[in-house]
Amino acid sequence: MAKEKKSKFMQPMQLTEELTAVVGRGPMARTEVTKKLWAYIKSNKCQDTKNKRNINPDEKLAKVFGSKKAVNMFEMTKLVSKHLS
Repeated sequence: MAKEKKSKFMQPMQLTEELTAVVGRGPMARTEVTKKLWAYIKSNKCQDTKNKRNINPDEKLAKVFGSKKAVNMFEMTKLVSKHLS
């Protein structure tokens, strides 16, 4: 039997130090990074209370996002991908 080819989302990726500070040591699949990122956002109350689609970064997240301003959850994926290789 041929092995199933893993999708790109399931391949373990290397993480930058900034991202490691938020989600933990890699390598880790993109899906796992996203899960841990949301867990961090919720446990540190970084989600905007009025508009749940926005994330207000704390010190650690600001390093990942490259900014202290609020980030839309759809933008977040693009910003985080710069920290994966």
